[in-house]
Amino acid sequence: MAPFLSGGGYSSEGWSYILALHGHRKMQSLRLAIEHHGDLESLEFWQGLPLDMKNLALELYQTRCRMNETIVICHSEPGAWFPPMFETNPCPPSLYHHFKSVIGRTMFETDRVNDEHVERCNTMDYVWVPTEFHMSTFVQSGVDPSKVVKIVQPVDVKFFDPVRYKPLDLASRAKLVLGSCVRKSFVFLSIFKWEYRKGWDVLLKAYLKEFSKDDGVSLYLLTNAYHTDNNFRKKILDFVKNSGMVEPVSGWAPVYVIDTHIALSDLPRVYSAADAFVLPSRGEGWGRPLVEAMSMALPVIATNWSGPTEYLTYDNSYPLPVDRMSEVTEGPFKGHLWAEPSEDKLKVLMRQVMSNLPEATAIGRKAREDMIRWFSPEIVADIVADHIQNILGQ
Repeated sequence: MAPFLSGGGYSSEGWSYILALHGHRKMQSLRLAIEHHGDLESLEFWQGLPLDMKNLALELYQTRCRMNETIVICHSEPGAWFPPMFETNPCPPSLYHHFKSVIGRTMFETDRVNDEHVERCNTMDYVWVPTEFHMSTFVQSGVDPSKVVKIVQPVDVKFFDPVRYKPLDLASRAKLVLGSCVRKSFVFLSIFKWEYRKGWDVLLKAYLKEFSKDDGVSLYLLTNAYHTDNNFRKKILDFVKNSGMVEPVSGWAPVYVIDTHIALSDLPRVYSAADAFVLPSRGEGWGRPLVEAMSMALPVIATNWSGPTEYLTYDNSYPLPVDRMSEVTEGPFKGHLWAEPSEDKLKVLMRQVMSNLPEATAIGRKAREDMIRWFSPEIVADIVADHIQNILGQ
């Protein structure tokens, strides 16, 4: 049970597990079923799914399982678990003891788990988390260590394969919000929902301070509103005006925004149109766009803290150092800590990626190799299937 139809992070992660497990040799004796749970459904997301995924969704949604023989995996944030704290299909769909086993699969972007969620985790038979970072933070927060299991996140390296795609014409889908058009440029890409945690402020400051129009670079932001309006042009222009930054003599390096829906089937073409991917986030549960970009052999600059530490290395990426930890000041995780990525180091790394293409290309190639070796669907399906078989054996 996961938000299969929402299009958000938990949605794509739920899909990656399903696509890995369906038809896997160790799952042949088991029946696999899915149900939507958690975030709201998005018709746009459903319409943009490849036909084979739509057909699989319909097949698995119609599959039925007997409760006492079923392992239920609740793939969502713990507030959605039974009894849910907001309106959604409860997971599990009935009392916990009605099922063979109930597993919560979740993660957090801060340095801890709040008390309410710890309690919900301890109700589960197991809690699957994707990284060593989460193993540590969940146990330190009070989750029973015997319940916490690391199950890494798969990425579909066959779907996200650079040799399969022609680049999407980003300029035709984007709005120029700052600077003027550069005919041929080095393209930095960032994909995120518009929230403070994603570090868009750090990215804009580093990019606009380091580059000018003369550098022949462009920054494309593929984003969507998150508890805010979608007037991203105004948000960016207001931010620049209030930041005290001085426009270079030759003019600002251009910043573009793509705020229209990109179908999943077109997403690899977006990555293919970029020269580098950058996300100076303050905290990530996993970092889905990062592993997708790495699978597409892009050089990636990302904050070296939280979930991405599971796969970022100095051989396969450009890990961005953290200046300090800061306190979350609003929202449900107020009082937690997360990272403040270094703006100065980000400027250095973005310049380094642009200036040393042979190095960046080699790092991107190593990134794809590592994604195939450690996080391909076949590898992760083996890990998941083994854990499921262990539960059944008990």
